[in-house]
Amino acid sequence: MKLTAMARIGCVLAALLAFVPGIASAQSYPLKPIKLVVGFPPGPGVDILARMMAQKLSKAWGQSVFVENKPGADAIIATDFVAKSAPDGYTLYVGASGAMSFNPGLYEKLPYDPVRDFTPAVQIASYPLVMAVPPSRQTKSVAEFIQLAKAKPGKLSYASGSSPFQVVTELFKKQAGIDILHIPYKGSVQAILAAMAGDTDLVTVDLPSALPQLRAGKLLGLAVSSPQRSMIVPDLQTMAESGLPNFNVVLWSGIFAPAGTPKEVIDKLHDAVAQILVMADVKARFAELGYEPGTLSQAQFAALLKADVAKWTRAARESNIHVD
Repeated sequence: MKLTAMARIGCVLAALLAFVPGIASAQSYPLKPIKLVVGFPPGPGVDILARMMAQKLSKAWGQSVFVENKPGADAIIATDFVAKSAPDGYTLYVGASGAMSFNPGLYEKLPYDPVRDFTPAVQIASYPLVMAVPPSRQTKSVAEFIQLAKAKPGKLSYASGSSPFQVVTELFKKQAGIDILHIPYKGSVQAILAAMAGDTDLVTVDLPSALPQLRAGKLLGLAVSSPQRSMIVPDLQTMAESGLPNFNVVLWSGIFAPAGTPKEVIDKLHDAVAQILVMADVKARFAELGYEPGTLSQAQFAALLKADVAKWTRAARESNIHVD
């Protein structure tokens, strides 16, 4: 039986797709529900971002995209689960700087390697840390705080709700040449409450967590850790403007796929989320929460992950901070 010209072309294309699974998966992806795994319980932070992306992606693709929470062990359980999942684009990780760039330096044995075991698909958001004090302390700037700390070595204290924030504040201490005591708390909420109550002299926390209290005047922000002023709190100086030109910390959240996921699937995911991040309602919600939409290309995001892992592993080891 002779095939028509169009039929022969169809057979050739079908054969090509059969031998190039990445092309086939990209053309058909997604064919079934997509799972976005989060390493924390439902609530603020990464979980909110994941649910926003899930809702928008579901609408854009006409396919169910849902969030599955796997909390515990500083997000290690969730991160390791996705690292060992099939690299087909249907199990993805919505993670942040903590699990992906700080954990390698904080844990002696980590069951995953964020650079080796993942492909960074798309940056969702970026956000600085904020150095804040109780309003009752009458300290209005980083320079004033440093001056006070130098006048009272070992007498002032700072609160942190996680090991990454401790690492960052120890870096601040080193660059400022001051000696202040660390008081650990189980989570950012507890650390913020301690600072509000005046139990500590300083708190280092991510801007989205502190934003409601900053806006209410219950915390006094001294500076943000980003190299440029934040669009969310433009009146706050940067640490560079405050006299520490080498202090630069920007945290981020993003979507990661298991290593080996076809590039075409990664590209499709990146492009879809990039379109979501410029939507007016998404930008407004991000500003309300304290996030700035991610702007990096896939290659830039991968480079940032690699650089941050090296930076924070070195900082954690130099400060002798580790999690048992």
